[in-house]
Amino acid sequence: MSDPDTTWLLFDFGDPGAVAEWAAIDDRVMGGVSSSRLRHDSAGHAVFEGTVSFERNGGFASIRSTPADRGGPGAQTCFIEARATGKRFKLNLLTEDAFDSINYQASFAPGATWQTLHIPLSTFRATFRGREVPGAPALDPARIRQVGLMIAERQAGAFALEVRRIGLA
Repeated sequence: MSDPDTTWLLFDFGDPGAVAEWAAIDDRVMGGVSSSRLRHDSAGHAVFEGTVSFERNGGFASIRSTPADRGGPGAQTCFIEARATGKRFKLNLLTEDAFDSINYQASFAPGATWQTLHIPLSTFRATFRGREVPGAPALDPARIRQVGLMIAERQAGAFALEVRRIGLA
């Protein structure tokens, strides 16, 4: 267990260069037409934005960080400082560098004002291509390599999620 005051700041989007570590992975990988991007806003945060479409069996948009050592041994929660309006998102944590590997996912729905959400790591569920993986090992926070954000769950249309920070505690 970590010291309650120990935190690992994985991404501080006050730094404009932090968005360069992320790339879009939308339903286009399976023939869909949804699109997204992560951009730096001049107000000092990042914006995950785009459009989700159900055309051609689509329905999700996501971004993912490049692989790196992002682990927090003993961490109990993942925190995200964010705001959005009326949409649910997923926070993805990956322990492998591979593109097509297990994602540990947790849903969150930030409000219209800035808030820091603390999501217990024990609530992250192992998924592969959107389906839960029964019997998968529990998420090991020391092994986190990639972080992702996603919008799915049948939410067509434009979206925007503003993010200041993502970390572990």
